[in-house]
Amino acid sequence: MSRKKNQDLSSHELLARIGLSEEQPFDLLDDEPLEGPRGDPGAVLRERYQSFVQPQRFTPGQLVEWTPGLKNKRIPRYGQPAVVIEILETPVLDREDEAGSTYFREPLDVVLGLLWDEGPARGEFVTFHYDSRRFRATDEEG
Repeated sequence: MSRKKNQDLSSHELLARIGLSEEQPFDLLDDEPLEGPRGDPGAVLRERYQSFVQPQRFTPGQLVEWTPGLKNKRIPRYGQPAVVIEILETPVLDREDEAGSTYFREPLDVVLGLLWDEGPARGEFVTFHYDSRRFRATDEEG
């Protein structure tokens, strides 16, 4: 379908095409965001900094999840486990060109596998590169 035709569709028609209703907002496609920081923003920044710089040693086959407050990509969702596929000796730098982007030169040093949970590819095993500093080991086994 051409771009022009998509522009002519009503919001109701667009939502129907992706399997949603007007009563079901888009944010239900993603996990719940963290509650906004309360109290001293400096304390929250120091806490997130400590989580970010805490050394993690992951091994292939280990289950991991986002560390609360450090998620910077849409998938996996908060609480969705991913399995460590590979730890890269030399990180791949994100190729984002804009210095104002959160991905600018982000060191992607771990390959994670997860189950895709959207659309026709639901349930398929996919892999992505991530910055391991943003993840923590989960307590789930197998």
